[in-house]
Amino acid sequence: MVNIVEISKVLANETRVKILQWLKKPAENFPPHQDIDHFDDGVCVGYIQDKAGLSQSTISTYLNSMQNADLVIPTRHGKWTYYRRNEKVIEAYIKSIKEEL
Repeated sequence: MVNIVEISKVLANETRVKILQWLKKPAENFPPHQDIDHFDDGVCVGYIQDKAGLSQSTISTYLNSMQNADLVIPTRHGKWTYYRRNEKVIEAYIKSIKEEL
């Protein structure tokens, strides 16, 4: 079961919502990766930072809170971390809102 309150807190920030929107269609919102030729593992933090126009520490804090709420899934490639949406949790969150509210 998803935690509606915790996820809602994370989604109360416009930039975090935008990040999830961008990650929904990464090929349309981010440049191709230089080290890997696909978005299967998500998008590099640097690309998210560039698109958001915020500091690396702010984006890392946002992604950490999103990860703690299970909204994103991190994958490490060497020194780089890539993030993708956790579709199962997002779908469960939407379903819980429909059923419980």
